Amino acid sequence: MKAVFVTLGCKVNQYESRILEERFAKAGIESAKNGEKADFCIINSCTVTASGDKKTRQMLRRLKRQHPDAVMVLTGCYPQAFPQEAAGLEEADIVTGSTNRAGLLDLVQIYLQNHQRIVQIIPHQKGEAFEKMSANRFSERTRAFVKIQDGCDRYCAYCIIPALRGKYRSRRMEDILTEAKALSDSGVKECIVIAQDITRYGIDLYKEKKLPELLRELCKLDFHWIRLHYLYPDSITDALIDTIASEPKICKYMDIPIQHCNDDILRAMRRRETKVGLHQLFTKLRSRIPGLVLRTTVITGLPYEDEAAFEELCDFLQEEKIQRAGAFPYSPEEGTPAAKMLNRVDSDEAQSRAELVMQLQSQVMDAFNDTRLGTTLEVLCDGFDPQAMAYVGRSYAESPGIDGVIYFTADRDVQSGQFVPVRITGTMDGNLTGEVIETEE
Repeated sequence: MKAVFVTLGCKVNQYESRILEERFAKAGIESAKNGEKADFCIINSCTVTASGDKKTRQMLRRLKRQHPDAVMVLTGCYPQAFPQEAAGLEEADIVTGSTNRAGLLDLVQIYLQNHQRIVQIIPHQKGEAFEKMSANRFSERTRAFVKIQDGCDRYCAYCIIPALRGKYRSRRMEDILTEAKALSDSGVKECIVIAQDITRYGIDLYKEKKLPELLRELCKLDFHWIRLHYLYPDSITDALIDTIASEPKICKYMDIPIQHCNDDILRAMRRRETKVGLHQLFTKLRSRIPGLVLRTTVITGLPYEDEAAFEELCDFLQEEKIQRAGAFPYSPEEGTPAAKMLNRVDSDEAQSRAELVMQLQSQVMDAFNDTRLGTTLEVLCDGFDPQAMAYVGRSYAESPGIDGVIYFTADRDVQSGQFVPVRITGTMDGNLTGEVIETEE
């Protein structure tokens, strides 16, 4: 039997989908290749934005048309947030939320026995523990995600994640390290540490922030790179900065979502930062971590964002020269305080502001890429792109799936998962081009 897995949303969802694929494979249900008929279609959904909800519904209907006889499974954040709405999607044979993902295969087996529709969306409970799920089948890839925490206690006014994921709960360090060792032993080169907020890791289990200690332990394993997503600005400690700066395996790349810089908007959105504080943080990070590449996300069109506040955001991004940034138009999520706020920005205006931010940000990115011309970078090869007729890879400054890539040529075969020195010779639509430099053995 074959299954199609579709993942919408963040890196956490990608990790959880990978675990589901692994569990299905152990039960004899392999992932379908392109064009293959599927017996099961599993959609791991996202609902952080209204567009995410729409994409989920569209994907469900598309897969139903493509695989009319397949068992359709809808899981993840969308059903967790809107259980009645998700339950009403008749195309789905099984509907579950973001809890008890480990039990999804059991639900599939129950469905196969009686062919009766299943809707099982379990609310998050106070005091629930981190759900024990591990991934071990990333070995065919150059990278692997390792999830260290779930849930969120911040309750930003625009965000529905606390309702989707429950309270902040850390994963036991010994479980993380066991999974990570299995991945490193299998040949994974890049370990990507992920969670809703990795900076507070351990605060619930160990009553103190344990991320620096965890990272030092991960650095003892046979990874070449360790990459971090996502770090909240108000929880970045000096101990964490020192660890990132001193450990060679940790990529000098920090993904720090700020969402905005205007103090009034930050206060209204229940964020704990200030514009001055963000500037001071970025200045400190760059002074203490040489070669640091910063990534952030911002939201345009938040309530109370007038023209002056939007211009302030644009100026801030230009002045800080954050090399990587994504901009997303605000969309009200039912059940969040921001959805009830006045002083709304028109959705079309929010979209146009996001597009303008990305236009301005492309100038920052191009300037950053220009500084890399003529340099030689250590590049992790992800494979050969037949369309580009070149190998494709990334340096420490490019996170997979969200940043650009490096296209390069070589006079010899380069294997996926191999690190090679690449001299950068040009730029192309936000990406870099180069050639492998042969070194004497």
